[in-house]
Amino acid sequence: MSSITEPSGNSGSASFFSKEATVAKPGFSRWMVPPAALAVHLCIGQAYAFSVFNGPLTKVIGITQSAADDWSLTSLGWIFSLAIVFLGLSAAFAGKWLEHVGPRRTMFTAACCFGGGFLISALGVYLHQIVLLYLGYGVIGGIGLGLGYVSPVSTLIRWFPDRRGMATGMAIMGFGGGAMIAAPLSVALMNHFRSATSIGVAETFIVLGIAYFISMSIGALAIRVPPADWKPAGWTPPAAQQKKMISHNHVHIDQALKTPQFYLIWLVLFLNVTAGIGILGQASVMIQESFKDTVTPAAAAGFVGLLSLFNMGGRFVWASASDWIGRKNTYFIFFALGAVLYYLVPGFAASGQIALFVLAYCVILSMYGGGFSTVPAYLADMFGTAFVGGIHGRLLTAWAAAGVAGPVLVNYIRAYQVSQGVAKADAYTMTIHIMVVLLVIGFVCNLLVKRVDDKHHMTDAQLAKGA
Repeated sequence: MSSITEPSGNSGSASFFSKEATVAKPGFSRWMVPPAALAVHLCIGQAYAFSVFNGPLTKVIGITQSAADDWSLTSLGWIFSLAIVFLGLSAAFAGKWLEHVGPRRTMFTAACCFGGGFLISALGVYLHQIVLLYLGYGVIGGIGLGLGYVSPVSTLIRWFPDRRGMATGMAIMGFGGGAMIAAPLSVALMNHFRSATSIGVAETFIVLGIAYFISMSIGALAIRVPPADWKPAGWTPPAAQQKKMISHNHVHIDQALKTPQFYLIWLVLFLNVTAGIGILGQASVMIQESFKDTVTPAAAAGFVGLLSLFNMGGRFVWASASDWIGRKNTYFIFFALGAVLYYLVPGFAASGQIALFVLAYCVILSMYGGGFSTVPAYLADMFGTAFVGGIHGRLLTAWAAAGVAGPVLVNYIRAYQVSQGVAKADAYTMTIHIMVVLLVIGFVCNLLVKRVDDKHHMTDAQLAKGA
């Protein structure tokens, strides 16, 4: 266990939420930081479980069945879409602010936005005003999602320079696992509050909003940043010749956007996520159509749950593995193995090999999750740790773009195939072959990633000024 070995300096006059006030004091264990990050990520991971509210929200007036004035699934679908869009936007544009004010203020702001978003949404359900759900969960909650997602990352990387992948994997695993907690909890709460006059959604939103605010606030209060030049006890940074892809210099967030490495890694994340997110959204329908009269809706739901489990576990396993095999090599595995598995999947479906079909997609989704958790460490290797939180925020626009591209590829190409008379069981073949091509392109992009040129590195004077 490593602890602080240097005094943090005088921060007694600093504001409680300032970056200076979060500097750890001597004796603080760095292993207290991952739980603080998890306290946030396990909460915001609820976003992946928001679909459990869609059915009940279509019956707010009718209670037992949809009434004429109830909301449609189409109109409700925009709530989650808005949340993901504002996640990407807030993560991208708040990056500089995060690096300036520190993780505590950012995480507490995330708690206010995410928890408050639920409360506004509850009011929207009570008044039956869907605009308030768009504003509450979609816009304000989405901002909380973005701030909460990126705020602990740079701090974790600074605490674990020897295990960057493992550290970010632990936190971002929480985002994948949050839905597994939120889904049954939300259903249980709605059943508890259900009555003859209420579907129980508004009350559930209030409980979740308060609970998430408290949990995320605890994470914000517990977070600490290491003193300048702190290193784990007994750890020596590897020599540059030993780890050619790991920089000991730092690149400013604005300068990072001028490097080809940023855009290559942006494409790497975009292509990896695109190949997984569309399948994740259609997993239940896809397996039922691929194995007609064999897979029941209940079994399909189990398949979705299994994919979520591998999505969560892959975030920790692959990110931790990247500490040993390197970030670039990890993505090589994602793209090469993913392309092979996607190519084989239609054959598994055609021959009725359900076990191999399920196994292939479980591995693919583990690499989908691993792509999220490995990329912050990849960025730290390339651009240093000084502004990695902000750079990571800008990179998450790739997630927002993939969130549109992936479902469009899967849904619209399938619909076109079906309209042309292709059997539903075979309608995914073209889409999957397109995924193979995307992964091959991703492999090439990753191959082109080289060490950042020295001209982009910050001087000691610039680092001291923070600009």
